Amino acid sequence: MILRRKTRTIRVGNVEVGGDSPVSVQSMTNTDTRDVVKTVAQIHRLEAAGCDIVRVAVLDIEAAQAIRAIKEQITIPLIADIHFDHRLAIASMENGVDGVRINPGNLGGEDKISSVVAAAKSHKISIRVGVNSGSIEKDLLKKYGYPTPENSDALIESGLRNVALIEKHGFYEMKISIKSADVLTTVSSYQKLSKITDYPLHLGITEAGSFISGRIKSSIGLGSLLMNGIGDTIRVSLSD
Repeated sequence: MILRRKTRTIRVGNVEVGGDSPVSVQSMTNTDTRDVVKTVAQIHRLEAAGCDIVRVAVLDIEAAQAIRAIKEQITIPLIADIHFDHRLAIASMENGVDGVRINPGNLGGEDKISSVVAAAKSHKISIRVGVNSGSIEKDLLKKYGYPTPENSDALIESGLRNVALIEKHGFYEMKISIKSADVLTTVSSYQKLSKITDYPLHLGITEAGSFISGRIKSSIGLGSLLMNGIGDTIRVSLSD
């Protein structure tokens, strides 16, 4: 019998993540989000395949504005993938997205983080704090070295540091991901993190690889963590 790690529960739209909720399956579109017709069609195929939550890339304000039209035509929760520009996170929330994925350390400072958190509170949405081995802060790499299976402290501290940037604004509706392209490093990192936080964990192998090798790496990494009761939501990331 697998004993699930005890975590707090957050909501992504109408889907509960963490606590006693089933492990939710996420995916991400590879369409241009500004192309509403193609994006909605792909989301419908994901829904039919059993996907619980879907994520779209928001690269500019037009993509953020397209979220409103996309949301009107789908039933599963929608997450906006945000990199660097806090204004896109806020615009996505204003257009009805159910969650945002950010790396707080890349948003450009305290004021911008504060404005994103204020918007998340106002719109009652959750945030995924996502870091990976390619986004670790230079001071942590200098302190710990590049993350390995034997020493994944840089990855873990980066994740917790970015969570703290949001917590200081009184926001706790978060899930965390700390991914590496290396399976063993990912597994080791999540195992250690699961012992020091009760936030829900989003599992994945970042840039896992091609259709065949990526499925194998993801199956081994995610499967081994889930068998040990670690993980509240999963996504397989393939470069193909």
